[in-house]
Amino acid sequence: MKDLFLKRKQAFRKECVGYLRYVLNDHFVLFLLVLVGFLAYQYSQLLQHFPENHLPILGLIGIVSVLLLLWGGIATYVEAPDKLFLLVAEEEVREHIQKQSLVSFIFWVSVQTLFLLLFAPLFLAMGLSLGVFGVYVLLLGVGKYFLFQKKTDKFFSANHLDWDYVIAQESKRKQFLLRFFALFTQVKGISNSVKRRAYLDFILKAVQKVPSKIWQNLYLRSYLRNGDLFALSLRLLFLSLLALIFIEQAWIATAVVVLFNYLLLFQLLALYHAFDYQYLTQLFPLDKGQKEKGLQAVIRGLTSFVLLVQLVVGLITLQEKLALLALVGVSFVLQFLYLPYQLKRLVDE
Repeated sequence: MKDLFLKRKQAFRKECVGYLRYVLNDHFVLFLLVLVGFLAYQYSQLLQHFPENHLPILGLIGIVSVLLLLWGGIATYVEAPDKLFLLVAEEEVREHIQKQSLVSFIFWVSVQTLFLLLFAPLFLAMGLSLGVFGVYVLLLGVGKYFLFQKKTDKFFSANHLDWDYVIAQESKRKQFLLRFFALFTQVKGISNSVKRRAYLDFILKAVQKVPSKIWQNLYLRSYLRNGDLFALSLRLLFLSLLALIFIEQAWIATAVVVLFNYLLLFQLLALYHAFDYQYLTQLFPLDKGQKEKGLQAVIRGLTSFVLLVQLVVGLITLQEKLALLALVGVSFVLQFLYLPYQLKRLVDE
């Protein structure tokens, strides 16, 4: 039993490490270094000019503390077939889950403590001692322990293992990690939800229902009904707008927005394979290349709309308007140089 779960753990970690090299590419690492440097500078400025009113600082610490407390899950590595094949060894699976709960708690409480150490200078700046800070860290650690105990208890029902719940939670945990890696590269094993959003049907009217625009209609419809892509687009747009509003340095804010726009465009490329399982699409009486042209038109339309919203907000919030011109220039490069290049790679695969 131990060897089985150990093999699964090693296989999933190997998969994650394989995707990690795409995340830690040169451009993203450079962006992270710039972002960390910017945040460190802002933090030092805050400590040097610490406000007399401590309520906003306490509010920020409270919000971050709650988020850190809720952060983390239990890695069980239980899969759907186990419900049938490991039913006779349920007691061993229970022991495995109890052990994994402890291991996961130790890992996540360590991560939580490392993040909380960043708050130590704030406590000192507010006139509080390191002893008070230590009690604060300890209380949050105890809180996470009871939270993990509650999560573990949900795995069991009437002294029996709730197989469906355990399997669902493990699948949810893995899907969360894979979706993160999917921001940077194509990832296998991601399950997507499809749902019609009738209130968005008016957008489909923007594309004429003519033979030459069949793929535009299909891709736009697929995007609007894809639960993951549509929600991801909204999140990236929301984060980019927050960057424009709250980051005072115009060029730093623009760099953050460019990163989000790049991630959005990269994710939208996944639409290319949306109809691979529909073999009847190969019977469409269309010229070669219409599929790629249709996807380009949809992606350019969506990214142009996002850019328009960002420019409107940027004109209001940013003092250096030249940064917005740079944003337009980079967006042009992404849409008319990077997009065709990536589509060509998809076609050649």
